[in-house]
Amino acid sequence: MSKENQNQVFPDFDWDKAEDKGFGTGYSSSDRRNLEQMYETTLSPVQEKEVVKGVVVGITDREVILNIGFKSDGIVSFNEFRDLPGMKIGDEVEVYVENQEDAQGQLVLSRKKAKVITAWDNIQKSFDEDVVIDANVKRRTKGGLIVDIFGIEAFLPGSQIDVKPIRDFDIFVGKRMEVKVVKINYANDNVVVSHKVLIEKDLEAQRQQILNNLEKGQVLEGVIKNMTNFGVFIDLGGVDGLLHITDISWGRINHPSDLLALDQKLNVVVLDFDEEKKRISLGLKQLQSHPWDSLDEEIQVGSKVTGRIVNVADYGAFLEIKPGVEGLIHVSEMSWSQHLRNPQEFMTVGDEINAVVLTLDRQERKMSLGIKQLTEDPWTQASLKEKYAVGTRHKGVVRNLTNFGLFIELEEGIDGLVHVSDLSWTKKIKHPSDFVKVSDELEVVVLELDAENRRLALGHKQLEENPWDTFETIFEVGSVHKSTIVAKGDKFATLELPYGIEGVSAIKNLTKEDGTVAEVGESLDFTVLEFLKDEKKIVLSHSKVKSAPVEEKKEDKSPRSGNKAPADTTPKEAEKSTFGDLSVLSALKEQMEESEKKGKK
Repeated sequence: MSKENQNQVFPDFDWDKAEDKGFGTGYSSSDRRNLEQMYETTLSPVQEKEVVKGVVVGITDREVILNIGFKSDGIVSFNEFRDLPGMKIGDEVEVYVENQEDAQGQLVLSRKKAKVITAWDNIQKSFDEDVVIDANVKRRTKGGLIVDIFGIEAFLPGSQIDVKPIRDFDIFVGKRMEVKVVKINYANDNVVVSHKVLIEKDLEAQRQQILNNLEKGQVLEGVIKNMTNFGVFIDLGGVDGLLHITDISWGRINHPSDLLALDQKLNVVVLDFDEEKKRISLGLKQLQSHPWDSLDEEIQVGSKVTGRIVNVADYGAFLEIKPGVEGLIHVSEMSWSQHLRNPQEFMTVGDEINAVVLTLDRQERKMSLGIKQLTEDPWTQASLKEKYAVGTRHKGVVRNLTNFGLFIELEEGIDGLVHVSDLSWTKKIKHPSDFVKVSDELEVVVLELDAENRRLALGHKQLEENPWDTFETIFEVGSVHKSTIVAKGDKFATLELPYGIEGVSAIKNLTKEDGTVAEVGESLDFTVLEFLKDEKKIVLSHSKVKSAPVEEKKEDKSPRSGNKAPADTTPKEAEKSTFGDLSVLSALKEQMEESEKKGKK
């Protein structure tokens, strides 16, 4: 070393300060505070399970390196950034801190979880603050659409798409739509949104303006938004009105679709409205003149008209002469028959028929019609008196039964009454149902005809001769006949006599020889006490038979008579009067049985 270097002078050095006393020592308090403050500005507090913002500091083919202000950088898969194709170094993104330090000491981050958490926060914020969200319609589902909001799939019901019913959801797929969150269900991760509420808000002002200016008789333009069996609902520009089916056309229609269609534009008139309930009644037919006002003046009472049956009821049918002009054909005006039947037996809906105007009121717009008037009244036929002369025989159908008789229809519109007393000569018929039934065919004879009053008296028993004329010779008073007791009452008993006729006997006259009283079913000899032809009544007695003495005439031994007195012929005469002529009675019995068979048929 040269002498110059050896003689060089160095400044004084503070060896106390340079002495090693440990790492981080040798700083004053003020220096330490400054260093700590500088260090804290380069780091930020990071908590696990929260979303933080990070800066992209590096990008590779597989990973993205992010600085979140922690002691180390985090690495996230590049696949989680595919929705950011233009991402570059220096961009800020939100990530979710899963773990501050894993087994390798690496900071674990996730952008996918950060997007989900941020999306739900945004959804909740939008719901709380009633914010409009721009959604993307992804696909159609049952009952509505699936839309994307903040990366979360939400459900848009079909009823919440528009104020009017939407029939084709596919037209919205792939389009953007403004919606509002109306319901959040965290348990099922379900979100429901609505586009309809935005439209209703826009229409509220317009609706209120329409209601304020609404007046009866006002004509408005609307669009059919819904159709039902009872009418259609029309959108008047924010306000719905009901067009009832009866106010669509002056004529009858079965369904609104017969004349109208969905989404059809049409003009309607306001018939009535309720401001409180916001109900509006509309009319379409009222925009046209009433068909009754243009009804042909030539149509008067007695005129013949042609139309179409539009309705059939129990009481009659309605004939439409022209749309809006109808007349009622009562069931009684469909046939001359007095027996009312179901109108459907005469006509059905859609039939085109002719009719005669019976009444006409243009002011009340009412008309009654008849179709039986197209044919001649059978009671006014010129041949009626000859055809149904007294004594003529006819066959008819039993239409009705009453307590006093039955009504028989001989032809359409011609009915006759058979009194219950004119059904049989021999049997006492209490009710016609014991002899015949409704719809049975019965042969009758005309007893009386009153064409002016439309009355016809008929008889059935008159088809045969009155057997009581013959019975008068058989059941003479005092004659004895074998009879059977068929019924007993308190005072009288009913007997069955030969040839099927009935007789009566007082209970006291049923006493037998042994003192006992005959019972029902016993056959005994009875003597005739009374024969009442007009009343068709025979009164008999058994007691009189056993107590009646037998008269025997003895020989007259008087010397004044030289001849022997003739024998008493009383028993033979009684026997003759009792049995009568057997051939005549046999023929009468067959005739009566044949008459009864005809009646039953």
